[in-house]
Amino acid sequence: MSDLSRPKGPRIIAIANQKGGVGKTTTSINLAAALVECGLRVLLVDFDPQGNASTGLGVEATQREMTSYDLLVDDAALEDVIQDTAIEGLGIVPATVDLSSVDIDLISNEKRSFLLHDALRQTAMDAFRWDYILIDCPPSLNLLTVNAMIASHSVLIPLQSEFFALEGLSQLMMSIREVRQIANPKLRIEGVVLTMFDKRNNLSQQVEADARNNLGELVFKTVIPRNVRVSEAPSYAMPVLTYEPKSQGAEAYRALAQELIHKNQTTTG
Repeated sequence: MSDLSRPKGPRIIAIANQKGGVGKTTTSINLAAALVECGLRVLLVDFDPQGNASTGLGVEATQREMTSYDLLVDDAALEDVIQDTAIEGLGIVPATVDLSSVDIDLISNEKRSFLLHDALRQTAMDAFRWDYILIDCPPSLNLLTVNAMIASHSVLIPLQSEFFALEGLSQLMMSIREVRQIANPKLRIEGVVLTMFDKRNNLSQQVEADARNNLGELVFKTVIPRNVRVSEAPSYAMPVLTYEPKSQGAEAYRALAQELIHKNQTTTG
């Protein structure tokens, strides 16, 4: 039975695509920063062994003493794994390559698929007052991604504007459907966001047309353009909204954040 005295928890969104190089981590970092600009408190959980979201928000490898691995495997305390970033209101649970051994380390744990779900719902989380928790998933459909989907209310899917973009999507949709059936019946698709979009390119326009024809309202109206400032920002360990606030990429992520907020107000309000 739920505790009615507890505050309403944050909206938890897994950002996932088993295909690498689609702008998943870039979207995680910049969407988080854009939501914070809207006055919201956001936690980004780096769940990718590459740890790129951590690096992209200025958390050096030497600063990652406690990570999402410790949260998952060792049941570490939230206050030990959550770090502040340079952006007020944006926290991060960093990641290291240790995460790559999770499948083996948890093989004998009967609750291994529910560990992140339980960690993000412990009562100690209430004190942080997050509005959104975004989970940057690894580019594969492994135990980490399953944990993220079971922990989440929804999945946001970045889709690169390239020829084979839609082909890998069916496998991800099947995985979401399986998680719904066995563990998280309320999991829904938050939406598909087209990334690296070049409006001058016929292929980008064709991918957009195919995505909207096949997926309809699931595709966000906002598209993320191919933008040099978005590509440069991670090397300066900051979101593009900080690095070049007036760039096309920054404006696109602001629009995506507004669309996400409106969608959630509509569905929950």
